[in-house]
Amino acid sequence: MRILFTGGGTGGHFYPIISIADELKALAKDKRLLELELFYMSPTPYDAGTLFEHGLEYRKNSAGKLRRSKSGLNLFRNFFDLFKTGWGIITSVVQVFNLYPDVVFGKGGYASFPALLAARILRIPVVIHESDSVPGKVNLWAGKFAQKVAVSYKEAGQFFPPEKTAYTGQPVRREIASPLLEGAREFLGLKEDVPVVLILGGSQGSQKINAAVLEALKELLEKYAVIHQTGGNNFAEVKATAEAVLYGSTHKDRYKPFDYLNTLAMRMAAGLATIVVSRAGSAIFEIASWGAPSIIIPINEKVSHDQHSNAFAYARSGACTVVEEINLSPNILISEIDRLIGDKILTENMKAAAKVFYKPDAAKLVAEEILKIALEHEIEK
Repeated sequence: MRILFTGGGTGGHFYPIISIADELKALAKDKRLLELELFYMSPTPYDAGTLFEHGLEYRKNSAGKLRRSKSGLNLFRNFFDLFKTGWGIITSVVQVFNLYPDVVFGKGGYASFPALLAARILRIPVVIHESDSVPGKVNLWAGKFAQKVAVSYKEAGQFFPPEKTAYTGQPVRREIASPLLEGAREFLGLKEDVPVVLILGGSQGSQKINAAVLEALKELLEKYAVIHQTGGNNFAEVKATAEAVLYGSTHKDRYKPFDYLNTLAMRMAAGLATIVVSRAGSAIFEIASWGAPSIIIPINEKVSHDQHSNAFAYARSGACTVVEEINLSPNILISEIDRLIGDKILTENMKAAAKVFYKPDAAKLVAEEILKIALEHEIEK
């Protein structure tokens, strides 16, 4: 039995695939299915080490991106990316034909289009999962022929045929969903027992959040410790700026910048976090799994309508507050952090709402449906 996964090259697509793959292996073991083979097709492996550790074999294709902005440069890029997509379709059809999987699972994003189209051409069953409250173009298209559609937000269900759509929530890796408190202060070098603010800028980091944090940093550290995931490209600049800002500060040891938080560091940071400040991507579901109060700062709506709608969908659950990027300033950031940490009743209510929002069985539910369809396809072959 073969399952092919495909999705865009971001952590929001990649890591849910890993969690579903783990559940598939567990189910296969329970059902004594000895020949389960898992593959991942995308223009880049995203994290080759994680693929290897979790037993997924990588297959490379290519895909072009359709950019929304109509600037001259983007129109130029879109033109040449049409050729990338065309070549990606050809190579994907050949590779999918050679693999002939029992199910192709699509996580969305432009990178999933060639493999999903190949599955459509070859009449291979398709299952998709949509992470955003407003689906992307590829998943809207794939939802028309997919056998099953899973969604992370209830709001997304209205865009797909109801008879084949299920609200499962977002798959979150088991290890990430289990915060660690014991030894966390020692691991992260936080000696003082003060409230901890965890700041997550997304897999690429956020320059606007970084800038607001740096301007607010000296005042924040008077009351709190700050764990700050800056993004790899921003780390050196943020660290150097922070050193200048905190020159002579008696609390500079309370600031802990990271370019990237690996699994252990993230679990430790989650265990300590009094409040989380984050973008509105897949991190929302990780924060919900921790039961942590949060301030969500979506990317500007003109750049990403998805994040904007995700943020307010999560806010409606009562688990977070939203600060729009256009309104973000050091003073507002400090004020909102102070307000939430100072209101114990509010934060307890937010914790409870986050736990209700989180669906711990999401990966298992999706894996069960994939396995069911795969078994039916094997019988038909």
